[in-house]
Amino acid sequence: MEGVFDKIRKNISRVMIGKEEVTELLLAALAAGGHVLLEDVPGTGKTVLAKALAKSMDFRFGRVQFTPDLLPSDVTGLSYYHQEKGVFVFREGPVFANLLLADEINRATPRTQASLLECMAEGQVTVDGQTRKLEEPFFVIATENPVETLGCFPLPEAQLDRFLMKLSMGGLSAAEERTLIDRYIDAEPLQTLQPVCTREEVQCLQAECRKVFVHEDLRDYIVRLVQETRKSTSAGVSPRGTLALLRASQGLALVAGRDYVVPEDIKKAAVPVLAHRLLAEDADDAQKASVIKRLLEAVAVPTEDWGRRLD
Repeated sequence: MEGVFDKIRKNISRVMIGKEEVTELLLAALAAGGHVLLEDVPGTGKTVLAKALAKSMDFRFGRVQFTPDLLPSDVTGLSYYHQEKGVFVFREGPVFANLLLADEINRATPRTQASLLECMAEGQVTVDGQTRKLEEPFFVIATENPVETLGCFPLPEAQLDRFLMKLSMGGLSAAEERTLIDRYIDAEPLQTLQPVCTREEVQCLQAECRKVFVHEDLRDYIVRLVQETRKSTSAGVSPRGTLALLRASQGLALVAGRDYVVPEDIKKAAVPVLAHRLLAEDADDAQKASVIKRLLEAVAVPTEDWGRRLD
């Protein structure tokens, strides 16, 4: 299974430059069966990364450009009357995909944002009283533009909690930006990108992720970290966040080619998984991240042979 992740990362690196850590976390979230919220200014490669990931795994790609006038049916699909057949026919929305890019999700109204909740939590869509299962694997990458907030609708805590991770693309160094120019000056790498694995292989990886061993001491470590968030802020991380940190840690271990979690996996996952779940009054993302980083320094890390399974 290690080889599959290596092939995907190598393939994405043909398009993306200097985004190795974001790619690693994105793959960990996919392996864990979670969804990702990408927040950054326009032009940092959020859409390109989503498309490169979908192409690398031969995923059916769906995209929704969220706007204030977008309706829930524009996302999920709707039933319409087919005059020739004389029956109602369901037309699938873009959510019927393996990878859905929900672009600038905070520009849509709360009602439309909420249309994704059932899809993300249960992998299904209910329209006109009929429930339809989404094809597996199903992975949502939602994006936000933190600069332009006029006319936007911030995601409520209940929906933020549905995202396994919240990530930021970050900028490029001068050397990376020069490489970007050289690579794209006479080519468009995304157009020539080919799949390096199948959907079935990704499903196998997701099943394998659940089997990654987590030592008893590391389970206690995860609990202590989450418990401390509830002491440090007005409302700490929910139990769903506890499970999210567990799954993300397992995903990072699998991406690294291990069948067991080490403390570094938990530490690397902590900020992307926990920070956006904190309900700290008047605290922005950077301040929330600082809270989690302080807890990582304060909570003692146990020492053990992490690959040893206890009977």
